[in-house]
Amino acid sequence: MSWDCGLRYMFSVPPALQQGNKCMTHDKEELSRLEMVQRLAKDGCRFLQNHSKGAEKASEPQSDEAVRLCLRESGHDVLILQRVSSEQPALTASARGGGREEARNRRYVVVSGTPEKILEHLLNDMTLDDDRRTPQSKDSDMLDDFLLTYPVFMSTSDLCQALLGHYCAKRHKGKEDRKEALERKQKLLHLVSQWMSLCKDFLREDEHVKLFMKTLYRYMLDDLFEHPALEKDVGELQRLYQLHRRNTGDEYSPHKKSKVLFHQLSLKENGFQSRSTHRETKEVLCRVYVSMDSYLSMRVHSEVLAQELLQAVAERMDVPHGEMVLVAVTYPGGRLLLQPQDKVFSRSLWSVGRLHVCRKDLGEILNPFIENSELQQSTARILSLNTWDVAVALTEVDWAIFDSMHEEELVYFTFKRHVCSNHTMPLELLLQRCNEVQLWVMTEVLLCPTLCKRVQLIKKFIKIAAHCKAQRNLNCLFAIIMGLNAAAVSRLSQTWEKIPGKFKKLFSELESVTDPSLNHKVYRDSFKKMKPPKIPFLPLLIKDMTFVHEGNKTFHDNLVNFEKLHMIADMARVIRQCQKDHMGNGISQKSSSEVRAYIDYLHIIDNQQTLFELSHRLEPRA
Repeated sequence: MSWDCGLRYMFSVPPALQQGNKCMTHDKEELSRLEMVQRLAKDGCRFLQNHSKGAEKASEPQSDEAVRLCLRESGHDVLILQRVSSEQPALTASARGGGREEARNRRYVVVSGTPEKILEHLLNDMTLDDDRRTPQSKDSDMLDDFLLTYPVFMSTSDLCQALLGHYCAKRHKGKEDRKEALERKQKLLHLVSQWMSLCKDFLREDEHVKLFMKTLYRYMLDDLFEHPALEKDVGELQRLYQLHRRNTGDEYSPHKKSKVLFHQLSLKENGFQSRSTHRETKEVLCRVYVSMDSYLSMRVHSEVLAQELLQAVAERMDVPHGEMVLVAVTYPGGRLLLQPQDKVFSRSLWSVGRLHVCRKDLGEILNPFIENSELQQSTARILSLNTWDVAVALTEVDWAIFDSMHEEELVYFTFKRHVCSNHTMPLELLLQRCNEVQLWVMTEVLLCPTLCKRVQLIKKFIKIAAHCKAQRNLNCLFAIIMGLNAAAVSRLSQTWEKIPGKFKKLFSELESVTDPSLNHKVYRDSFKKMKPPKIPFLPLLIKDMTFVHEGNKTFHDNLVNFEKLHMIADMARVIRQCQKDHMGNGISQKSSSEVRAYIDYLHIIDNQQTLFELSHRLEPRA
């Protein structure tokens, strides 16, 4: 016997299967936990149970791990759920006088399924608060998992279509009463509200999301006459997505007898203009090469002009800016001389590979502005700066980037880094910053010509690293320690011998935090003890997520492996937890203008061969 639609219980000790349209279940109270099961039962669906063991053991207790529920359609599995107990401690069945209360403390979580059925289960698993009539999820983490990881298995356009389909669906062959219809719509609106609150500005400019929100808003306005209780949800949607309604007649009221059939919708232009302007005028990290293998890492305005950039470089290099020009090297190998009023980051320069500064009077335009031999003679300005102020300035830059980062960027970076790079810009900027701070530490030490100054410089960097840890900036802590541990710096034995014992001890303690042994146990323990807000070491977080991604299949028998997505979402939520500041522990402080001017323009040599040449020039091989 086969069924087009049925449910199969995979019990370790299942009850016997009865003939007919019904089957006896071991725990009817447990079955009633699933609204989806109830609705399928109303539609005449049958329940199929796996009965591989004898019925004589049916009275034995079953563990939650052994109880799985499988929904089949057209002979194929479409959703697999597993029973779990609530986190609240439960009394024994004998103490309660039976097993009914225990059944109420159980719920079902998604193991795998098709995207549509997973979404349907999440909506069915919501309950409405009878007092406030607002949707509350029984398992908010499961809903959060879905909203964070849906790009792995479906597009934003597909999600929008599925949500609209659920809002407009007519369930139970048109027999759905008004109360059930209102409850179904409010559940979906709660999911949309949570989605919009979660993505913030991350997906607001997506054309599919814009169209979806306007369409959903129109449907809600049409439903206000039949369901006046949706007025509160209309206001919430207006607040979340900056929507407002314009009617051809009098102001619409759900209590009027005549129903308005058409509503003109628009986005609040001022809201979107302000968001767009903010996004376009944000600060970015820019590399300006001052030689063929070294550059200045500069934190500048995205609307910066070539003249402004040249002036900033000239002040950093202590050279009159009138003697320099800015040249853009394009990927095909072309050279473009930027005029003073040209925007450095204009759309016409998207193919630019590198920016160089050159002397005006040089015959060959790409000759380096300054040679490494000259760079080596420059004095280290950092020796005159306060170490705490330097750590504050470094953390201020890192926090500005990290605070603008969205947790879903980790998902896009891990699964779709080559497709959706525009969604991962803050994440990539912070990774770039970590790499540049490491190279900056190496550059400053290796460009310091005298032994005594190098000793002072390494001592300063050790103190800066300790201050970064105190300011809960672990990303910068790792970068500085890795810079000091780099082969070109660590081989300077004469320099390290002069470092005082207390600084060596402090360096050893900081170095232990970056120790990769036992899966970075020391770092993970230190990180857990730190109060948010804090900046994690992002490369390790990405490594953990990549390990989960590569070690687990995304699909099992064409069903989405939701257990894997739960692990991915847990890691992504680390970003959200690190950004929170419930206790007012604010991570950012105000740095002095002098220190900030130095930190905003870090001089970096990115050629490892050049760095080793400088190292051997300072301390030749024995």
